[in-house]
Amino acid sequence: MKKLIAFVVFGFLSLATYAQAEMTFEETTIDYGTIEKGADGLRVFKFTNTGDQPLVISNVRSTCGCTVPSKPTEPVAPGETGEIEVKYNTKLVGPIRRTITVYSNAVEEVTPLKIKGNVSE
Repeated sequence: MKKLIAFVVFGFLSLATYAQAEMTFEETTIDYGTIEKGADGLRVFKFTNTGDQPLVISNVRSTCGCTVPSKPTEPVAPGETGEIEVKYNTKLVGPIRRTITVYSNAVEEVTPLKIKGNVSE
């Protein structure tokens, strides 16, 4: 009987360690291409929680103040989709090369996203 109880407890603990959230992005790089100065700088990274636990995004950061990201405020349930919006300041003329870092409870706790392109006069 003790062996059976130990086996059951071990089985539940094993399953608990494999239950995690997982973020799968449609794309991890968005190319703005060449856009005009003052054009709409808003782009969206779409993702799905392909794990079996709720996905909680704790923080989203950019490499500079010219790029402002926003994240979902509520957990994303397994199988559901979410979005991370990125607003680039298109008043700045020149090449766009920025990284947005997503922090979450997913299997990969830190996920880099990239934007690139060029703003012309």
